[in-house]
Amino acid sequence: MSNILKSDKSDRKKKNFSIGIALLILLAISIITYAIFEKSGHWLVEDDNIEHVKWMVILDGQTADLERNDYAAELLKEGIIDSVLILGRRVYRDRSNSEFYVEDFMKLGNFDENAVFLVPHNDPSTISEAYSLVPWLKKHNADTVLLVTDAASTYRVKRIFQKLSGKSPIYVTKDIKHVTYNASCWYSNRESRKNWLRSWAALFVSYWDLFNTDTLEASDSSYYKPIKSYAEHKREIRSNVNMQKLLPKIEDHIKAESEKEAVKDSTKAQEKSQTKESKDTPKEQPKTQAKEQSKTQAKEPPKEKAKGKKK
Repeated sequence: MSNILKSDKSDRKKKNFSIGIALLILLAISIITYAIFEKSGHWLVEDDNIEHVKWMVILDGQTADLERNDYAAELLKEGIIDSVLILGRRVYRDRSNSEFYVEDFMKLGNFDENAVFLVPHNDPSTISEAYSLVPWLKKHNADTVLLVTDAASTYRVKRIFQKLSGKSPIYVTKDIKHVTYNASCWYSNRESRKNWLRSWAALFVSYWDLFNTDTLEASDSSYYKPIKSYAEHKREIRSNVNMQKLLPKIEDHIKAESEKEAVKDSTKAQEKSQTKESKDTPKEQPKTQAKEQSKTQAKEPPKEKAKGKKK
């Protein structure tokens, strides 16, 4: 009996020991999982310190608040950046969001129209945007470029552009602190959770897409023509005026001018008639006087002859 009791006690000790180890393992796993989830929001964000950057690229995808426009306008006012490229996807046959973005951007300050560029595109992904922009930036000898995108996409976007550009230019990114993503508590907000999940999935896919890719050069793209300054865009709009929209205004203007001319003609006609009447009245009086005098003179001699005969 004593041997049986000793074996039972040893079995219980082993079970308790294994349960304790399992609990410790579960606790360690939970702590590691929490730490990973807590820090994983920050791993997606690449927030660099900048003093002065010549080129700034506002990537497509900003919300209706146009928070990236506001951030870029502040940097341009402070002189931290010199030129801005604003990307916008095509929304109509011949219109793109970049036109609407730039119109809003120019209202935020008195900026140089030659320093703000429109980049209309139809690229479905960030990698496609990089294939379009990197050769243009290399052609214009860009040394450092600030990429403005969603905070959860900063690390991925910076890696994509740097991978396709090689050593030059150098890319930096900033967290603009928008409400759609908070790296410290991304799990407490539905929009932040969506951005977190989407950004991690896009990051893994980008590793696959960029596997064994070569760097781009200035001659690797023909996407130079659509990128134009706001001054060039305004000149093109003025030269390509839509006459169908202007026809009603032109017709109204013609009607107004014709009515004015009719009023002027009527007033001139009235003035002419009045001047004619004023000229004709003094001339008729001497004519009638002359006629009466001639009649009297013609009547007087026979009377005088009759008087002479009587005498």
